[in-house]
Amino acid sequence: MLAVIGCGNLNRCDDGVGAIVAQRLLSRGYESSGRLRIFDAGTNGMEVLFQARGAKKLVIVDACASGAEPGAVFEAPGSFLENHPEPSFTLHDFRWDHALYAGRRIWADEFPDDVTVFLVEAQTLDFGLELSEPVAKAAEIVATRVSAMIDAYLATEPAP
Repeated sequence: MLAVIGCGNLNRCDDGVGAIVAQRLLSRGYESSGRLRIFDAGTNGMEVLFQARGAKKLVIVDACASGAEPGAVFEAPGSFLENHPEPSFTLHDFRWDHALYAGRRIWADEFPDDVTVFLVEAQTLDFGLELSEPVAKAAEIVATRVSAMIDAYLATEPAP
């Protein structure tokens, strides 16, 4: 199975880009099945942990604030971005990068080794419901790239 997980907060402008990409994929006719799972995890890293379990391949889409040009798209292997979670009294601090780290240790072979992360540089993370223009354009670029990944995966993976 290929799991595509959009992350972010739809109420914080560009932070919602991961969820928007997941919505665009669903609007293109992709639907969750035994070979594909598309999921909006919001800001819940625990959902990433559970939704990725059992997948052969995982794609995560989220916003970032690295100081690059707004709308810049970064594609990286998940192994470069997984991060050991710090001890905390709340699960609100458990993010998708922590889920990648924890999933490998908790579920071993049931957690995907093949992980691709798309990060889109945010222009604004203020309260609001709309993506900025450069991030909206980047969301379409990422959705098109992930669509190609889905098509390639579905063409080569047998139905369960």
